[in-house]
Amino acid sequence: MQAVPASRKQILADDPFLIAGKPYRSRLLVGTGKYRDFEETTRVIEASGAEIVTVAVRRVNLASPGEAMLQDFLDPKRYTYLPNTAGCHTAEEAVRTLRLAREAGGWKLAKLEVIGDGKTLYPDVVQTLKAAEILVKEGFDVMAYTTDDPLIARKLEDFGCCAIMPLGAPIGSGLGIRNPLNIRLIVEQAKVPVLVDAGVGTASDAAIAMELGCDGVLLNTAIAEAREPVRMARAMKLAVEAGREAFLAGRMAKKSYGDPSSPISGVLPHE
Repeated sequence: MQAVPASRKQILADDPFLIAGKPYRSRLLVGTGKYRDFEETTRVIEASGAEIVTVAVRRVNLASPGEAMLQDFLDPKRYTYLPNTAGCHTAEEAVRTLRLAREAGGWKLAKLEVIGDGKTLYPDVVQTLKAAEILVKEGFDVMAYTTDDPLIARKLEDFGCCAIMPLGAPIGSGLGIRNPLNIRLIVEQAKVPVLVDAGVGTASDAAIAMELGCDGVLLNTAIAEAREPVRMARAMKLAVEAGREAFLAGRMAKKSYGDPSSPISGVLPHE
């Protein structure tokens, strides 16, 4: 058996996942929307093993006393809250929303999402770039949701975003990774974490994203709209782990013809 190079051994033994300089064990990030209630949300997050949870600032009560709050169910000391700008359609809206989130909860890490089309929910990259530049200058650690365009991904990184999150397919579509080539190109050029965000429908989609070399996966609808959300959350956890292991292991080369698993030299001839 061929020895694994020392550098490779180190990667396998110590494969850190850092977001804005903070280490995390889980490479699966999970949203907190679309569940029946906060109790189901809690069960899903626990089953997923996620340590970072996204929160739509404009849709979830984070600071109003007297009303049920997400913090009552998901301890902010245990989980990293990732406020996002879901529902924003301009850079100005996104910047204002995250400024309010920082005032309410002191959150510096944020997911930037600026939607340009109400039907496809595709991101408006012009507005996203504009907002990213402002937010980074104001001290936010910006995880930017964007298209699977390698050039836009590079610009967002150049602006100082701490993570790039290209879509796998439109938000909530469950179509899986529609353009693996572009995702791979983004991964190859990036010096910051790349996470597939949007489009994952089932566990195999999450595994494919990780096998392409992505650092993580962010999802919500695939779990929330599953027949058994808690079970799907466990499946996604395992898929992300398996996909990462497969990427680090390095897949075999694809071949045009068969290649026997057992050696054929020295085999006794047929009589």
